[in-house]
Amino acid sequence: MNIRNQTTPRPVILLGLHVYYKLKAPLFLLIFILYILTLIGNVLIVALVSSSPSLHHPMFFFLSHLSLSDILLTTNIVPIMLCGILRGEVTLSIVDCIAQFHIFGASLALESFLLTVMSFDRYLAICNPLRYMSIMNKKLRLQLVVFCWFLSFSISTAGALSISRLIFCGPNVIDHFFCDFFPILQLSCSDTSVVELEQILIAAPTSVIPVVFIVGTYIRIFITVLRIPSTTGRQKAFSTFSSHLSVVSIFFGSLIGLYVAPPSGNYLSINKVISVLYTVVTPLSNCIIYSLRNSELRLAFKKYVSIFFECEKVSQH
Repeated sequence: MNIRNQTTPRPVILLGLHVYYKLKAPLFLLIFILYILTLIGNVLIVALVSSSPSLHHPMFFFLSHLSLSDILLTTNIVPIMLCGILRGEVTLSIVDCIAQFHIFGASLALESFLLTVMSFDRYLAICNPLRYMSIMNKKLRLQLVVFCWFLSFSISTAGALSISRLIFCGPNVIDHFFCDFFPILQLSCSDTSVVELEQILIAAPTSVIPVVFIVGTYIRIFITVLRIPSTTGRQKAFSTFSSHLSVVSIFFGSLIGLYVAPPSGNYLSINKVISVLYTVVTPLSNCIIYSLRNSELRLAFKKYVSIFFECEKVSQH
């Protein structure tokens, strides 16, 4: 990545989370445990979906890629956050900082697009069940997933390249635990107005359009569900999209709270708390929500656990 500058930019210092000395070890342990659980849970979902014939359905296919997105997001942010907790601060080059923002932006865009595709999947399953499998065939869902990955990294690359054109000769301290967009801009000593405008235009297809599409599909879904005459039928229909709706609410709710809510006196502290939520808590909550609310996923897990213990018994004999 080419950083245009007359002199070599100074290393970027991430101040991380401001934590009392006695709380550093407990906080490090807590976030480390959450990170390991996130990796285990999401890797397990990917493994179950890829190896279980009963889970070879469109919804689980999209869910496995959502899990990959969560793994990408947490692995990009959490290890550096943990280093910051232990050391008090982390030093990165400006190139590494922009690269971290690039992967961060790509993973957020990917999750946004996947949740949008999953809302379309739920719309077809509930509003057009007879043609659901013929429309959402293997070819279409593969095309949708490839498009999500390609578009998310293309948009994030465009954003990273626009930042890399700036001149970095100003301050080199970021009061955050990772390299986010606006903190990086504060390091530049050149005019950032054009880059900010470009980022707003880039953000539209990754946030505004998905939210509008998801709201539109769920309005149609709710109308369809309310027309079901039996209470049992409505409950069964609700169970097919409740997990996705929960994940959508948590994901977009946290992003709105971070980037749309007006700054207050404790903006930096609130910003860090919300950032911890969607980089540490949300990826773990996604796999928990889908695991607890999906009987097919639980049955597949129990099946493999029982097979494992059977193999252990055979090996002991």
